[in-house]
Amino acid sequence: MPEGTPTGTPSTTDLPAEGRRHGLAMNRLGGAAILMMAAVMGSRVIGYVRQAYIAWAFGAGKLTDAYNVAFTIPNWLNYLVAGGALSITFITIFSPYLAQGQEEEGYRVFSIIATFMALALTAGVILGEIFTPQLLRLYLASSFTPAQLALCVRMTRILLPAQLFFGIGGLICATLYARGVFWLPALAPLFYSTSIILGGVLLSHWLGITSLAVGALAGAVIGPFLFPLFGARAGGLRFRWNFHFRDRQFVHWLKLTLPLMVGVSLVSADDWIMQPLAASLHGAITELVYAKQLMRVPTAVLGQAVGQATMPFFAWLVAENKWDELRETLDRAVVKTATAAVLAASYLAALALPLTELVYVRGKFTVAEARLTAMYLGIFVLSLAFWAVQGLYSRAFYAAGNTMTPMLAGTIVTAAVIPIYIVLAHRFGVPGLVVASDTGMIVNTLVLAALLHRRKWLGAKLERWRTLPAVVAVAVLAGAAAYVFERHFAPAHYAGLPVLGLAGAATALWLVLVIALGWIFGLKALLAEAWRLVRRAFTRITPRAAAAS
Repeated sequence: MPEGTPTGTPSTTDLPAEGRRHGLAMNRLGGAAILMMAAVMGSRVIGYVRQAYIAWAFGAGKLTDAYNVAFTIPNWLNYLVAGGALSITFITIFSPYLAQGQEEEGYRVFSIIATFMALALTAGVILGEIFTPQLLRLYLASSFTPAQLALCVRMTRILLPAQLFFGIGGLICATLYARGVFWLPALAPLFYSTSIILGGVLLSHWLGITSLAVGALAGAVIGPFLFPLFGARAGGLRFRWNFHFRDRQFVHWLKLTLPLMVGVSLVSADDWIMQPLAASLHGAITELVYAKQLMRVPTAVLGQAVGQATMPFFAWLVAENKWDELRETLDRAVVKTATAAVLAASYLAALALPLTELVYVRGKFTVAEARLTAMYLGIFVLSLAFWAVQGLYSRAFYAAGNTMTPMLAGTIVTAAVIPIYIVLAHRFGVPGLVVASDTGMIVNTLVLAALLHRRKWLGAKLERWRTLPAVVAVAVLAGAAAYVFERHFAPAHYAGLPVLGLAGAATALWLVLVIALGWIFGLKALLAEAWRLVRRAFTRITPRAAAAS
């Protein structure tokens, strides 16, 4: 065990100075993770409201397929210029300046990178606006009708400028993360989703589904850009146009980010691969998006939130050359994340249909479409734990200043699994696509773990991982019982209140079984820790809510 790592439960004042610093840092990490989880959960709730509104207003068909595909080229631009992980690479550059009290120098480097990003994204937006029709025709082949393609082109051109605000906003958020300020970036998606809803409510009468793209553009300006900007400026953010692109630290940042720009991660490419293969099937893209949206709640809460909270701490451990503590912290975070993800997958698989019906069935979204979406969700969650864990493995590489290895591995894995997507899609249709997605993510995560272990950056402790088989057994048994219960009492025809009551009863049954089976399978310590985390979350969130009111 690394020096200074507490083995029991003594107070930090009883530990040596090094142990106290580690204990305080771990407490801060835990608090940041809890805060990020709460904020991400809030953003996912409003994200559900957004998706529920879109399902109610436009259903699942050619219009919504065009709307979902319209984000593809803008996302390509963001990925190409920002590497899909702009804040991650900048944190490793900016954090040492804060630690050494050299804020002015840190903001000088920030200005150079922000200037470069603004120029690159502006050029990308202009080129994208010009070549959108050709790129979409190349991407979709002949899967869309001419009218559907024209609608997709129009919405893509509206969404493209949003990437400028996402890119610069991500850089601003990185300065906040480096300062330990997590709540401002975490709340930004609330404004983004709300703006999309308002765009549809206020403008759909005149613009139809294009109103959602207009709302998304406005939301990108307000949420990911202006909201963090105000907070960062209050914390001392300074910017001046700076074109010194030969600066040593800018070149270092570019070297870190370049592999992320030219490489391909399956986390992003998964949607890019599935969409053209599903485009010829009426409404299939939308149903896949809705199913993934449901799965992304635990994925975001467990993987994204914990990953964002741990990244500055990982970077600090690397900067301090504390590799033993990095291995210990990473392994502890992975086990806890995987444990929670397995249980979340059990719950979502058991209640896939009632949850899908409750969220989406209204207006133009039918019960038949909900059943397809629930089926896809039930398959997607098989890889939920791998989706959650891979982000932690990637961030360990990034914290060590190694972006080449995960991106090279990701590119190779992506290229290797594309034939699997094609074969399974042609053989089994949309369910085959979802199975291919699960397969690709499992392979991707295992490859990252193997590469970390090879570099001795991953030190799994057997006694810590021994609880996972028991957790899987509890998840399978509790999930199966809740599923049988829900199917037995499911109403013949969908009705909101009966399905809500059934979902509540099945949830209670699942929770009771998880607790009871946890005791039977010897997971008392895990249950006690879960209860402590719940109490800690309430004690941290409640004072903030009271202060805000």
